[in-house]
Amino acid sequence: MDDRINDTLDRWDRESFLHPSTHLAKHARGEVANRIVQRASGVYIEDRDGTRLLDAFAGLYCVNVGYGRTEIAEAIAHQAQELAYYHAYAGHGTEASITLAHMVMERMPAHMSKVFFGLGGSDANTTNVKLVWYYNNILGRPEKKKIISRHRGYHGSGIMSGSLTGLPMWHTHFDLPLDRVLHTEAPYFMHRQDRDQDEAQFAAHCVEALEAMILREGPETVAAFVAEPVLGTGGIVPPPEGYWEGVQEVLDRHDILFIADEVVTGFGRLGSMTGSAHYGLKPDIITIAKGLTSAYAPLSGSVVGDRVWSVLEQGTDATGPLGHGWTYAAHPLGAAAGVANLRLIDELGLVENAAEVGSYLTMGLAQAVSDHPAVGEVRGVGMLSAVELMADPQAGTFYPAGAGIAAKVTTAMAARGVIARPMPHSEVLGFAPPLCLTRAEADTICEVTRAALDEVLD
Repeated sequence: MDDRINDTLDRWDRESFLHPSTHLAKHARGEVANRIVQRASGVYIEDRDGTRLLDAFAGLYCVNVGYGRTEIAEAIAHQAQELAYYHAYAGHGTEASITLAHMVMERMPAHMSKVFFGLGGSDANTTNVKLVWYYNNILGRPEKKKIISRHRGYHGSGIMSGSLTGLPMWHTHFDLPLDRVLHTEAPYFMHRQDRDQDEAQFAAHCVEALEAMILREGPETVAAFVAEPVLGTGGIVPPPEGYWEGVQEVLDRHDILFIADEVVTGFGRLGSMTGSAHYGLKPDIITIAKGLTSAYAPLSGSVVGDRVWSVLEQGTDATGPLGHGWTYAAHPLGAAAGVANLRLIDELGLVENAAEVGSYLTMGLAQAVSDHPAVGEVRGVGMLSAVELMADPQAGTFYPAGAGIAAKVTTAMAARGVIARPMPHSEVLGFAPPLCLTRAEADTICEVTRAALDEVLD
């Protein structure tokens, strides 16, 4: 690309573009480098300067099928030519939205009933909370409205979804969380307070902490518990053994709905079609997004189970149409992308590849970096992996808040052609590549990770 065009884009960017999750002042002053991405294929992106990088985080955990899939692009183009938009209100649908709804439900646990389409995970989780409140109002329980989330959980950045998120950056100076949202302990074994607990004891401790919160607040006031099957942005942390069994027993005992946020784990990332299937969960509502279209177009979903659906029917019989919706709900272009995407996931065997190559990646990372003096743990499940850095793993000493070690390592990795993510509020290197990753590409990630660690920390 002509350098003059590059310079113009850079200037326009700093003058006009307010970026999410960015140090705005440094960006405006030119202290933060721009990366203007121009094209992509497979697991690689290429910026405007011709720099090619292996994207080991699939955008933001979302390009499940990989970049450059012409089948999805052609489906979007065909839909745009035939019918670019129509709303989904008052029973209206399109071939794409109806087909996608059917395909989604085929891939959900058997007790799930219907899917409501939105645009992103944040609005889907807002929909979920509204449906939970509606559910309890219809059942004559107006006091049963509190939502319990978890510290370090990530559920979006809207007013409600940002409240559900349990990471300080999403609350600071935004007057969040709202007072109907509570946060319980995260099942993050490495960060347990009692270092003498084994994994089973820690899982039991987390379940007991959840039930203690419910009893303190009063079960008659607690409506739902929302959680990711695997903690994502909070550190990429698989649950300790026994955790989910204990949580579901507590929720059942106190008649509390379970919202499984599968924005990250849905559609193959764990090596199973859903995280709920992977861990044997029985949620009442499932949040889907990212892998639904592999981010080729914006689309999300709130999948409601039989128990919730029956009350929604009861409510509309009693009070009339459900007063909730978005202009772009079930947008035909997003739906067309979703149909083509789900077909590709099946045809290319990407769920199976996520299980096989994902395990290979996590094992490869362990072999490459476990002996490094700053590596405390390598963990993962499916095509999700993490390397946790510590000041002194032997002594159990973590880096102080704001040390920025993971950010320095990922910068050194990018200089070697691999994108990883420094996870917020931690010193964790995060990996969530496209599900089409090969073993050779996994080897590259492992080699670059070790080289960057040596450069930054030795």
